Amino acid sequence: MTAKTSAGGAAQAGRFANTGDGPQLIPVDIGHKTHLALIEPDTAFWSLVRKSALAETLGSPHLLGALRANAGAFAQEMHDLRFGLTPSAVYFNPTARCNLNCGYCYIPEEMRRSGGHMPQDKLLDALARLKDWFAATLPKGRLPQIVFHGAEPLLNREAVFAGIERYADDFSFGVQTNATNLDESAIAFLTGHKVGIGLSLDAATPRIANRTRTTWGGKGVYGAVVQAMDRLKGYPLHNVICTVTRENMRALPELVDFFHEREVPVTMLNILRCTMPASRALKPDEGAAAKHFLAALDRSYELYAKTGRKLVVANFANILLAIVAPTARRLMCDISPCGGGRCFFALAPDGGLFPCSEFIGLPDFSGGNLFTDSLDDVLASPAFKRVTGRKVEDIEPCRRCAIRHFCGSPCPAEAQEMNGGMDKRGAFCAFYEEQVRYAFRLLADKKAEAFLFDGWDKDVETVFDVNQG
Repeated sequence: MTAKTSAGGAAQAGRFANTGDGPQLIPVDIGHKTHLALIEPDTAFWSLVRKSALAETLGSPHLLGALRANAGAFAQEMHDLRFGLTPSAVYFNPTARCNLNCGYCYIPEEMRRSGGHMPQDKLLDALARLKDWFAATLPKGRLPQIVFHGAEPLLNREAVFAGIERYADDFSFGVQTNATNLDESAIAFLTGHKVGIGLSLDAATPRIANRTRTTWGGKGVYGAVVQAMDRLKGYPLHNVICTVTRENMRALPELVDFFHEREVPVTMLNILRCTMPASRALKPDEGAAAKHFLAALDRSYELYAKTGRKLVVANFANILLAIVAPTARRLMCDISPCGGGRCFFALAPDGGLFPCSEFIGLPDFSGGNLFTDSLDDVLASPAFKRVTGRKVEDIEPCRRCAIRHFCGSPCPAEAQEMNGGMDKRGAFCAFYEEQVRYAFRLLADKKAEAFLFDGWDKDVETVFDVNQG
């Protein structure tokens, strides 16, 4: 049956969703007893509504009229976030070598066994070149970030510390380390220079933690990491990363207790990347991984309610921020294009430049060399453009997904190597979907603040607020 309107037709068109003219609001079941989410996928606008009020809400002139009026601003904000940013950070690999042979490492085994260090003079030269480039590209007064990454950066400790010492006023520094070389003198130097320190530990017990993180001789390093954690207790600029695999996923709630007891301020419970074939052998079932991950988040809330002290799970907090305040995100993996080559890039020990550290073992994604090529040319190279041009709108079925701007179909390296192309999705679609549902449940229950960094909303402006009960 077809109906036509004459006078008042334009006003009527603004009242209804999903007609092809106006906001395309999609109802999404979030697994909540009383609420569901309405999401406008293109702009990432959302509203929580009572299930009993869905029909009334979809026909609400207030909601749809206000959304229509603000749609342009929402779309521009999302466009600027996705396409308007420039790099402000470098994952600096001062060595290709590592003293561990972790089962899920994205750096090829041969590089980790026998790769070279970046000499100290070259490292200082690299920092000088990066300082000059960032001075011309970042707003005055904003410090770029350098994260010494790896492989294991402290195997080249003397050069790394020399760089931090010389350029302490020019960069915000961080070090991601396996802690095997993080002795008291190293900690004193790093904390004295206010360097961010990231550790890695995959479980609360050595029996589980040592399954995936061992030396080349098969010895676990659990004790060294826990000792470093104890030494860093009270230092606000440290965090501990856990890589979630089939070997440790059931132990995540216990690990949350372990981290909270040791006053770790921030952790990341990162699902492993399946870029390299070896890591795929450790790939967990998505549904099972989501179940145990959400149980860990539940436990973090219980501990917060009991003690008043947060353990922020940063990768989940990022998903939550993608919903409540997209421009406040701290990580750029869960958006498309991702941050690789767009918000940050990676520097290899030989000066090679890659969109992200995940690509360092993939020569086709080298965009040039810091010591011989213009950084502007590298960022515009075909290798980088393959990554920065990867849009969720070009990926099936992601282009039709309501939560596509809360997830971003990560990871491009994983999609390329595991699934055969940049136009493919990554390995953990359902895992991200369950995180988004969980985030909306927290919002419905007014618990989200417990999962976010203190002060996350300091510079956030509310453009449009609607409360549907």
